[in-house]
Amino acid sequence: MNLEACTESIRAKVGADSGLAATLKFDCGEDGVIYIDGKATPNTVSNSPAEADCTVGISLENLNAMLSGDLDPATGFMMGKLKVTGDMSVAMRLQRVV
Repeated sequence: MNLEACTESIRAKVGADSGLAATLKFDCGEDGVIYIDGKATPNTVSNSPAEADCTVGISLENLNAMLSGDLDPATGFMMGKLKVTGDMSVAMRLQRVV
């Protein structure tokens, strides 16, 4: 999946109310970003590089694996496949969405 396909997949999973109650950004480096605004009503997903409560640094390849269910977010974190900066509790709530 490319960044656009990942964005659409996350948008479908987030829906109108993700339960995040925060902003979160997937930073895929040169491939771009996916920004989830869980504070907006309804929640929105875009490719805006805005500041977020929590940023998850992850390669596009690993994001694809996580979205397809081949990579558990907690396992990916412990294996160093993703780096979390900011509010860790937001990243923990993300498991309900992704």
